[in-house]
Amino acid sequence: MASTSTRDLRLIGSDELTPSGESMRRTLAGFPTGVAVVAAQIDGHVVGLSASSLVSISLEPPLVSLSFARTSTTWPVLRRASRWGISVLSEDQSEILARLRRPAQDRFDGIEMTIGDEGDAFVRGSLAKLTVTPRAEIDAGDHVLTLLDVHRLDRTAGLRPLVFFDSATHHLSH
Repeated sequence: MASTSTRDLRLIGSDELTPSGESMRRTLAGFPTGVAVVAAQIDGHVVGLSASSLVSISLEPPLVSLSFARTSTTWPVLRRASRWGISVLSEDQSEILARLRRPAQDRFDGIEMTIGDEGDAFVRGSLAKLTVTPRAEIDAGDHVLTLLDVHRLDRTAGLRPLVFFDSATHHLSH
């Protein structure tokens, strides 16, 4: 296991050291997460992106959060939608993640989607689906942390999650 050296740290005040962005990325790649797709239909086109930052925040009221990089060109477009769909990918959907790395205008080509009545968009066959609306945005450095109200949700029994670990997708062992 790689350790953090002093060259991975940047000086922040006179006596404080803080982890560099690269050491944060490398270390937190060791924390497995699920893979979600957040999407909405805007002006007749599906807009969205993948996210590994989906977190359950509260059961009562039902709240989740996602974080978006300030450098994202998709985030400003997605935030125009009043409702979003969040799809948690199942282990047999790893090819979808590769497709989502394409340019925004081609990103959802060839991905089967279901569009809700209010524009929330979901990947067909996903493990779980949540319909959400933005509640609050919090400045979080180079990201925007977005708190979301959950209006509907559903999980398909028997499916297993796609797992993101060490910057690659994996399956849970059975």
